[in-house]
Amino acid sequence: MARNRAKRLGIRGFGGIRLMAQGRKEALSVQALQLLDAFLIWLSFWLAGILRDPVRELLGMVPMEGTGLRELPTLLFVIIPAAPITLEWFGYYRRPLRKKIGDSLVQLFQALVIVGFLVGALVIALRIPVESRLILGSAVPIGVVLLLLREGLVRTVVFHSVREEDAKEAVIYVGSEESLDEFDAGLSVDVRAEFKVVARFRPSEGTVDEFRDLLKQESVGRVIFAARHTEFGILADLVEACELQGVEAWISADFIQTQVARPDFDILGGKPMLVLRSTPDLSWALWVKEVIDRVGALVIIVTTGVFWIVAAIGIKIASPRGPVFFRQKRAGRYGKPFWMWKFRTMAPDAEAKLAEVKEEGGNEMSGPVFKLQKDPRVFPFGRFLRKFSIDEFPQFINVLKGDMSLVGPRPLPLYEVEQFEKSEHRRRLSMKPGITCIWQAGGRNKITSFEDWVAMDLEYIDNWSLWLDLKLLLKTVPAVLFGWGAK
Repeated sequence: MARNRAKRLGIRGFGGIRLMAQGRKEALSVQALQLLDAFLIWLSFWLAGILRDPVRELLGMVPMEGTGLRELPTLLFVIIPAAPITLEWFGYYRRPLRKKIGDSLVQLFQALVIVGFLVGALVIALRIPVESRLILGSAVPIGVVLLLLREGLVRTVVFHSVREEDAKEAVIYVGSEESLDEFDAGLSVDVRAEFKVVARFRPSEGTVDEFRDLLKQESVGRVIFAARHTEFGILADLVEACELQGVEAWISADFIQTQVARPDFDILGGKPMLVLRSTPDLSWALWVKEVIDRVGALVIIVTTGVFWIVAAIGIKIASPRGPVFFRQKRAGRYGKPFWMWKFRTMAPDAEAKLAEVKEEGGNEMSGPVFKLQKDPRVFPFGRFLRKFSIDEFPQFINVLKGDMSLVGPRPLPLYEVEQFEKSEHRRRLSMKPGITCIWQAGGRNKITSFEDWVAMDLEYIDNWSLWLDLKLLLKTVPAVLFGWGAK
């Protein structure tokens, strides 16, 4: 029954049970800090190698050629991964907001003792030259300073982010006032500081339709259920509303029995939570996707600068009354509005004429989305920009800002999203919108059904991988160069 229901909702089966000492987000953050610390440790050795000759001169010794790092490759292969692992063992990455510098120094000293014994044994066994031992001695204080500076910087950034209301994750609580108060009181200060509760929904007083409207209104990506005394039937309806819109449902697991098939557990502030996801799990791949988006957008903006200039000049010549750029509020992830930028390709009063064009020219796309290949509002030079997708270039600014991704479901205007007839259509909003997608890369003129368009977006979400992103980017290049399917 559970599998049939998942199939009907257009989602894949849930993963196996994974009880973890940390939440996934926290675990990934620790891994990111460990990689950064590993780099800082390597940097401390590099700086120590650079400073070796000046130090030798101060000590009245003869300078040597090179940095000396070529004599330490074996040690570096041991020290760089061992140091972050040892630091984690001593709790260096725990409770970053409440740690004092004294605690950090003690943990660094403890890790230094362990790694020092290991390095000492290798120095003797490998007969490392005395000159290179000077690098080892200099790298220790440099590394300690760099790690403390990194920790202080991260603490400052985190403190700043948790104080900014807009930076906090918006969540909805579901349950009775008593159970929600008890749940919230059990969370640590660090956990509560990461999100803000925008609404509390009491199942005994509200309907499922009201809950669906609340999800749309608040544009949240996570709903936390702490409904101990709620009937499973009511809870299932509310969870289904989350699944249909691609919103994560986090269910407090203190009351969960074995009737729930194939649950996926996570940890929130030390509390076991049942998570029902219909979007890709938080993973290193998503983090890499974010990095690729930002770096790729910056590179593309720099390398396509001449096209921006040509487009701006051409627009002012072809349609001098209007601005160069066109911006419109589009629905971002979970429906959160953002300003999307494009080069203007239509007459200045295009928005005002939309109703008239719909009445006269019709709509080539079924459903709430309006598409018309020969739109009379587009001026000739604008049609050229559209043919080769040059009008889309300003969206790389949106990618750089984090509002969009290079690959993802295309963002729609807010008024079109409001006209969605089915709640499951909103699940396409559960991933960050992109510049290209399966529909965009596969020939836009061939798709005339909004249902087919949504199906392609959900196919992308359910099968997402970095490899799929790469394939869609490679397919988009010839589509842009040859103007295939442009509208």
